[in-house]
Amino acid sequence: MSETPRQQLLRNIPRVDEILERAEIRALLERHPRAVVVEAIRKGLERVRRELAQRETLGSSEEALLRFDHLLPLFQEEIARTVQPRLRHVINASGVVLHTNLGRSPLHPTVLGHLMTIAQGYSNLEYDLERGQRGSRYVHVEETLCRLSGAEAALVVNNNAAAVLLALHSLASGREVIVSRGELVEIGGAFRIPDVMAQSGAKLREVGTTNRTHLRDYENAIGPETALLLKVHPSNFRVIGFTAEVPLEEVSELGRRHHLPVMCDLGSGCFVDLRAHGMSKEPTVQEAIRGGADIVTFSGDKLLGGPQGGIILGKKALLDRIKVDPLNRALRIDKLTLAALEGTLLLYLDPKRAVREIPTLAMLTVEKSILKRKAKRLLRQILPLCAGQARAAIREDVSQVGGGSLPIEELPTVVVTIRPEGCSVDDFETRLRKGEPPVVARISKEEILLDMRTVFDSEIPLLAKAIEGALSTAPSTRR
Repeated sequence: MSETPRQQLLRNIPRVDEILERAEIRALLERHPRAVVVEAIRKGLERVRRELAQRETLGSSEEALLRFDHLLPLFQEEIARTVQPRLRHVINASGVVLHTNLGRSPLHPTVLGHLMTIAQGYSNLEYDLERGQRGSRYVHVEETLCRLSGAEAALVVNNNAAAVLLALHSLASGREVIVSRGELVEIGGAFRIPDVMAQSGAKLREVGTTNRTHLRDYENAIGPETALLLKVHPSNFRVIGFTAEVPLEEVSELGRRHHLPVMCDLGSGCFVDLRAHGMSKEPTVQEAIRGGADIVTFSGDKLLGGPQGGIILGKKALLDRIKVDPLNRALRIDKLTLAALEGTLLLYLDPKRAVREIPTLAMLTVEKSILKRKAKRLLRQILPLCAGQARAAIREDVSQVGGGSLPIEELPTVVVTIRPEGCSVDDFETRLRKGEPPVVARISKEEILLDMRTVFDSEIPLLAKAIEGALSTAPSTRR
């Protein structure tokens, strides 16, 4: 039986050993491991095989798929996909300052310097240099955290969910924890207070209603099995209208009367009162400690502006119990997180400098005039590139805080808008997102919006280059 044209083409796909003899492939073998190159060749040939099998009709264009000048870029692409890091620098032009999917808080240059010093050599992570014996990794940040917050003791684990889990496990496993129904929140990544409480071994005792909880609700629920009173700050939502909640100070006083510890989960903890910069009220860590909370938990990578971490502050007697919990070892932070957190906390010793220089706080409080200058700088660079392919302009818009913080806050901002003419706005957004460097923007009314709030000065030339790349791959509208 004679072969069909499709079968003939499939038979003509070159073998791996034949391709390995090519000079271009030998050059690749000098730069990359043989196993990587061989796997790339096999994957590239499989892509061609699938494409030939899926085409309804065959002709000269299909034969071109088998030419080596077509195959080589496929092999190179597969090699690049294997050897290049998956974690990449992305330009955040979305205007969302604490973008959960983009790593949240960028770090300060001095923090990066400290991180590099610790990462490239040995350190006194768990070694007491004064006494010449084993020490604790937590002492490097505990003193600074206590100085900044007014707490007696501190501990850091790998994120705030872990901080809540560990504190509840250590202080309330097998017993009841009283919490308002209006504070049983769920945040990103399906983190739910009831689920974390269940995993900790504590028993949830809900009081009040979704919109209104009173002090008497807490007091009526207290019994022999009560271990803890819990307040949860609703970082990522607001209930407005006919509402009532019990202030932390009143819950703390109730806890003292009944000899029960009070825990406050701030979620997105902050050491700076953002009202001074025109934003809504967000409780600070210091206020939670002054408000009588025995335990306070919050994140290190949200409004704090540091690395991902979960910080536990409070009374020394309670922190001592938490520190010896075997679960603590499973949740502890490594030297890199510790170095980044320490460097960030030291900046807060000068609050004005912290607001001015910690990237997260600087982006939240930046003046609109600075954003306009950045927008004009970008526009000057891209206008010649846009000629005949897109229209670019500057206008005002609003940014978001993100990261489950200040959910109803809108920050006045300045954006550069691009309206592509040779392709759809969705296609252009895809090209930006898949470009080099990748750019994450937002779309509004058939325009790409590049929010200057979250674009660093050093990234403006890179952003212009990415826009040029996206335009060069778009269909031209020039006559």
